[in-house]
Amino acid sequence: MADLDDRGRALENEYFRRKEQELIEKMKSRIGADGSRSTEMKCPKCDGTLHETVYENIKIDVCDGCHGVWLDSGELAQIAHHDENKGGWLDKYFG
Repeated sequence: MADLDDRGRALENEYFRRKEQELIEKMKSRIGADGSRSTEMKCPKCDGTLHETVYENIKIDVCDGCHGVWLDSGELAQIAHHDENKGGWLDKYFG
């Protein structure tokens, strides 16, 4: 009976592996088709285009429409840590 259970699990694993491969191939073809689209990000405030800029060796996004600055996860902490070491404006503002 244990052999049947093992055989059943092996068939089940093979089935799901095959399905995953099919989905991966489908996703790769979709990504290839979408690759021709523009990858620029839109500003959540004004729908302007966000451009990546370097500030103190940290990449930030700046909008060309409203000139807003948008930070990705962890970038504010990096800026704060950098300013903390230099005694910058961010440290004075939050300190």
